[in-house]
Amino acid sequence: MGLMDRGRSLAFLVVISGLQLSAYAAVYKVGDSAGWTTIGNVDYKQWAATKSFQVGDIILFEYNVQFHNVMRVTHAQYKACNASVPIANYTTGNDSITISTHGHHFFLCGFPGHCQAGQRVDIYVLRASAPSPSAVPPPVPGAPGPSLNDSVSLKGLNGLLSKLGLSFTIFAALVSGFT
Repeated sequence: MGLMDRGRSLAFLVVISGLQLSAYAAVYKVGDSAGWTTIGNVDYKQWAATKSFQVGDIILFEYNVQFHNVMRVTHAQYKACNASVPIANYTTGNDSITISTHGHHFFLCGFPGHCQAGQRVDIYVLRASAPSPSAVPPPVPGAPGPSLNDSVSLKGLNGLLSKLGLSFTIFAALVSGFT
């Protein structure tokens, strides 16, 4: 196998492994079946409150481009429904936004009156951490206490295993290229 073929094979393995890593992200369509709209009195605050957003998740805005858009804004702009200087502007009608950081991510429709009518959403991503004390049941007398392993989520474990698999895949590709 030539050097160029090894490079292509390695690149292919990296791409495939990367797809495997992203397979654990959740995709949330804003407004569920209603989508991103002012019709139907969608309560986007309530919609977001029922979700557990995590870094890596994809937020999907589907809307009619003749009547709506999506603007990522600061907290102050969000509170004031001010779309004059957005952080980002989305206008395809089928916008997929990958959440890459924890914290608040504020979005609104920049068409006049739409934000004031409720077409805005605060996507809040919690920082990954151990469960809060209220989420841990009280200890049973005489029973061993919880261990660190008890607090590892399956999603986190899957992500860790995927990264480990990616590392082994790349290592195997590199080693096989030198034999």
